[in-house]
Amino acid sequence: MSKFVIEGGHPLHGRHATPGNKNAALPMLAASLLASTPVRIRNLPLIRDVVAMLNLIGMTGARVSLDREAHEVEIDPSGLCNAKLPPDICARIRTSILFAGPLLARLRHAEIPPPGGDAIGRRPLDAHFAGLRALGASVDVSSGAYVFDAPGGLRAVPHLVLEEASVTASENIVMAAVLAKGTTELFNVACEPHVQNLCRMLQDMGADISGVGTNRLLVRGVESLRGTVATVWPDAIETASYLAAAAATGGSIEIGPTLEEDFEVLRRPFARFGVSWTRDPDTGLLRYGGAPEGGLRVETETPGQIPKVEDGIWPAVPSDVLSALIVLATQADGLVLFFEKMFESRLYFVDRLIDMGASIVHCDPHRIVVRGPTRLQASHLHSPDIRAGMAMVIAGLCADGTTVIDNAESVDRGYEDLESKLRALGAEIRREN
Repeated sequence: MSKFVIEGGHPLHGRHATPGNKNAALPMLAASLLASTPVRIRNLPLIRDVVAMLNLIGMTGARVSLDREAHEVEIDPSGLCNAKLPPDICARIRTSILFAGPLLARLRHAEIPPPGGDAIGRRPLDAHFAGLRALGASVDVSSGAYVFDAPGGLRAVPHLVLEEASVTASENIVMAAVLAKGTTELFNVACEPHVQNLCRMLQDMGADISGVGTNRLLVRGVESLRGTVATVWPDAIETASYLAAAAATGGSIEIGPTLEEDFEVLRRPFARFGVSWTRDPDTGLLRYGGAPEGGLRVETETPGQIPKVEDGIWPAVPSDVLSALIVLATQADGLVLFFEKMFESRLYFVDRLIDMGASIVHCDPHRIVVRGPTRLQASHLHSPDIRAGMAMVIAGLCADGTTVIDNAESVDRGYEDLESKLRALGAEIRREN
């Protein structure tokens, strides 16, 4: 297990290249198994979760050819033959469950051990099971693994309302439905940009999907899908994390490329702390020139009331951004309430910020109140998950003294080569084993 060692007090300045979106790349990798000919995926983030997904794909009989320097992978699914995944790799990542839909569609069977992932709260798979059952699959959870069977093949369902607008359940059900017999109408589908990225890839492979970008999809099953060349869209969560780090440390940054719709959604929560930017519509380059005169300040529309930042399903503020925004709030003058609606354990890491001197009241599992600005003090921390780990890194960059963050591998699951990229922006950070 490795750790980050950070000397705080060094503002970030410079340019950062946005990688491919982790949350798009993982389902796109699973979707490659639906094709009958090779699939090439470009702009692939080389993070731990991607490597784990590639290992799982290789175990199904598909051939994987990874070009690390180009950040591309070619997957030839013509040898697909194994529908049983190993528990050790599945236990590391949440998205191993995304193989259920493609394996059912191609092999009519899948055995997937319980997935792992971040411990940010209860993340049931009920919506996955209900959707796949509606498409004609049986689901047996009695053996310790999830065993899916559709001996007669998947069949379309005229009208299916998802139990929740779950991103991964939406992706799984869409991947299963594209090869099902007939037309499936899906309601309450997640419509985040990374879900759209997956659907556009499936369309390029020959899938018949309409309504992409809305919560209602019409999926007309086809006989087979072909290979394609797909590009992973830019990662708005990483961009927001680096932007928060630059703002919290009193720096400036240029980041790109970015998608306009991502940063229209993110503009309001960042503006809450006085952080604004310009964006080149042609290149997607986002420029943050630094804090306004007088420093970061919590803005409110109604005098005398505590302003609020809350997450939700798209196009609300993504839950994955909240942790970084909380650290940013500790460096802004004023009082703000954070309301985490999605995961009951997402906010537990703020106890570590309190240990560093942050002025935070932890109201309940879903709400905290932050008063800033505060001078954070270095501490020895343990990263519990990807986004909390990145928030701790940002806190360490702001803090007086040297901060140590154990379990750096948890951050590697979502951020590629973090220490090198932060050093290029002026941070004093290193990794130790």
